[in-house]
Amino acid sequence: MSILAGDIGGTKTHLAFFEQNTKGFVIVAEKKYPSHEHGSLEEIVVLFLQEHAVIAEKACFGIAGAVKHGVCHATNLPWEIEVESLAKACQVGKEKVAIINDLESNAWGIKALDEKDFKVLNQGVPEKKGNQALISAGTGLGEAGIIFMQGKLYPFASEGGHADFAPRNAQEDSLLKYLRKKWNHVSYERVLSGPGIANVHAFLVEDQKMDEEAQVLSEMKEQDAAFVISKWALEKKSDVCVKALEIFSSIYASAAGNLALKMMATGGLFIGGGIAPKILPFLNRSQFLDAFKDKGRFEAMLKDVPIKVILKEETALLGAMVFARDMLD
Repeated sequence: MSILAGDIGGTKTHLAFFEQNTKGFVIVAEKKYPSHEHGSLEEIVVLFLQEHAVIAEKACFGIAGAVKHGVCHATNLPWEIEVESLAKACQVGKEKVAIINDLESNAWGIKALDEKDFKVLNQGVPEKKGNQALISAGTGLGEAGIIFMQGKLYPFASEGGHADFAPRNAQEDSLLKYLRKKWNHVSYERVLSGPGIANVHAFLVEDQKMDEEAQVLSEMKEQDAAFVISKWALEKKSDVCVKALEIFSSIYASAAGNLALKMMATGGLFIGGGIAPKILPFLNRSQFLDAFKDKGRFEAMLKDVPIKVILKEETALLGAMVFARDMLD
């Protein structure tokens, strides 16, 4: 069996061609394309298949955006992506092609990971037949559920990252008021994302009147703000940057705890996205677990939930392959 899998984002489109051998499915061809340099996903698919002279029997693409009735309007791209047109590009029947939300794709990819691909934050006591959940902060904030049903785990997408941000203390009340001056609706994504880290930092400087190093402010104008803030925080060279990541990490933990409750994720909570692996020293500490389980009467349940950070960047790509393998007849 051969599968074309894709991880589609606003910056890049990562395609890979998998073939089955005695050890399972292995990548025999892959390439990353700048998304904005192409008019459609179909254009990239046709180019990839021609460049590598391969023929796919099945195909699945994880895309940043809500998928409804086989159609997705990509969040950060001017593309309308349809199963039917992708099937034509792949030259297979439309029943052999799927498009799924990128977080759902990440969740499917968990099945393809090894223990070395995780950093354990809480060993917990997992229930073998328990649901799981995935929260993922990166360019935005994504959430997915993984339901245990008939002996198997089935991921499903959500848009939970756009739910209302709920402050837990006076400082977070002030943060919400600060963010409301910019947006009428303040979602968790306004805090738990790359731009969210910059928002928290700006709140500390502009609203809380903390003094920032001139060099930090200068670097933030020239480079990605979240990268600069994280770098200075990890090096402990800026009190403001350290405070920004402490607030970010605490709210991240609380949101993860909320998701674990909503999904009854007694089988485990996974943290994906590009941010978590880069700020592990701020996540791998007791304060994170305290914020995660601080849910009143349900603290006892949450302390037993395993928490793992996903370290492998290609998880969404692997998830698209797993979905095509397991769910497309």
